[in-house]
Amino acid sequence: MREVLRVPGGSGVDLSSYDAKATPAGPRDKAAGLAATAHMGEHLADLQERLWAASTAGDRRRVLLVLQGMDTSGKGGTVKHVIGLFNPSGCRITAFKAPTHEERQHSFLWRISRALPEPGEIGIFDRSHYEDVLVARVRALAPRKEIARRYGKINRFEKSLADDGVTVVKVFLHISYDQQRRRLLKRLDNADKHWKFNPGDIEDRALWPAYQKAYQIALDRCSTPEAPWFLIPADRKWYRNWAVSKLLLEHLEALDPRYPKAEFDVEESRARLLQGS
Repeated sequence: MREVLRVPGGSGVDLSSYDAKATPAGPRDKAAGLAATAHMGEHLADLQERLWAASTAGDRRRVLLVLQGMDTSGKGGTVKHVIGLFNPSGCRITAFKAPTHEERQHSFLWRISRALPEPGEIGIFDRSHYEDVLVARVRALAPRKEIARRYGKINRFEKSLADDGVTVVKVFLHISYDQQRRRLLKRLDNADKHWKFNPGDIEDRALWPAYQKAYQIALDRCSTPEAPWFLIPADRKWYRNWAVSKLLLEHLEALDPRYPKAEFDVEESRARLLQGS
């Protein structure tokens, strides 16, 4: 899946060429997809435990899942359905909102650095430092020259993470314009979902072409060997969840974390416990 979904950086990304309803290399249908995702749960949990256990012996490796996408693309749903397969005590989830007054006094990467996972952890970013080249570009929140410099800063930052043992898994959840409308209407039709609706989302839909252009530039300039982008068609929720789970599974399998060997005499400890039993 890493090769199937990987975005080739520097080749001029055209999002209109990607079908948001597609299910590349996926299960045959929704039922099979749900079953396959559930089946991965035990293996994912085992690998997470091994990653955490390895950190107790000095292994600095950890995983950072970056989720980006237009509103309703499923960032929160991915956290709920995919990260729910892990032990929450080993996960560090951060949902980035508009920067606070304090955060605006620092570099745009400052608040990101403070939220990074510790060794052995799996970190999840619901939005990320990419907001500073996406929303900032579309809404002209910073000078264009400054935004242009940020792509290079992001690449250097992510390379430094990789050099420090962070496996960066960047996922763009690709949703179609029509599917976003359907999901927004569902929120309006259900009073229990009104809290999830933001009238500002309608304004952002008017800027859809500008956002697509901003994403294309970010995916093109920031898909690097150390931290490539993966594009996941997100119109079908079951496929989205399966694909993100599969990506995480492949990355954790590649890390192949091992339980540390005991630094004490196992047999002596066993004998002491059995003494007088």
